Amino acid sequence: MRSVLAVGAHPDDIELGCGGTLAAHRAAGDAVTMLVLTGGQNGPGSVQVRAREQERAADRLGAVLVWGGQVDCAMSADPAVITVIENVLKVVGADVVYTHAPDDSHQDHRATAAATLSAARHRSAVLYYAGPSTVRFEPTVFVDISEHLEAKLAALACHESQVDGSSMVDPEAAAATARHFGALARIRYAEPFVPARFVWDLGTAVVPLPRHGSGRAGSESGESRSDQAQHDESRTALVPGARHQSW
Repeated sequence: MRSVLAVGAHPDDIELGCGGTLAAHRAAGDAVTMLVLTGGQNGPGSVQVRAREQERAADRLGAVLVWGGQVDCAMSADPAVITVIENVLKVVGADVVYTHAPDDSHQDHRATAAATLSAARHRSAVLYYAGPSTVRFEPTVFVDISEHLEAKLAALACHESQVDGSSMVDPEAAAATARHFGALARIRYAEPFVPARFVWDLGTAVVPLPRHGSGRAGSESGESRSDQAQHDESRTALVPGARHQSW
């Protein structure tokens, strides 16, 4: 079982970039944490509304949600932000880290990419995801989300204020994008990634990324449903008030 950390600058960023992959991780029995660095103060919808939407989306993906306590459109890759990400990395013991692609027209996304790469400098699997504001992106790693596209779209739909008020959050475009990259990867639907660093340990029975047909939670590890539940409870205990935690 792996521990996965996805880092996003704003509510909905993670769902757009790697929501299907996180659903695939959970189906494979992995523990998933979403770190949202800001409250999306400058987007459509109030901070309170966006917080509730993000909580519902994390629940939909079966992920633990952590808030980073930063301010929308005022972020930089400074030591304070790097420390926030480092602290979460240490608590969850992340094996795989996903974050924004650095070549992006939004300054918060660029700052998040740089800060995450610094915080995860000792991690062996760090992958960049794309979003609607990404400028240049040439992926070489793909995750098959054919069985998880509905979960991605359902999580994205939780962000009603953005779906209704922002042209950047379009479930139809998200589905079309997954189909496009699926065609490039010779599968039905895919999410694409650019590896900042990716080590594939061929000596282990489990590859670092989920693969189509790998089974449902606990199927390969022999872990029972009760074992998975105990694991999730222990993870929540590691992050006090996890779904509303600020770092």
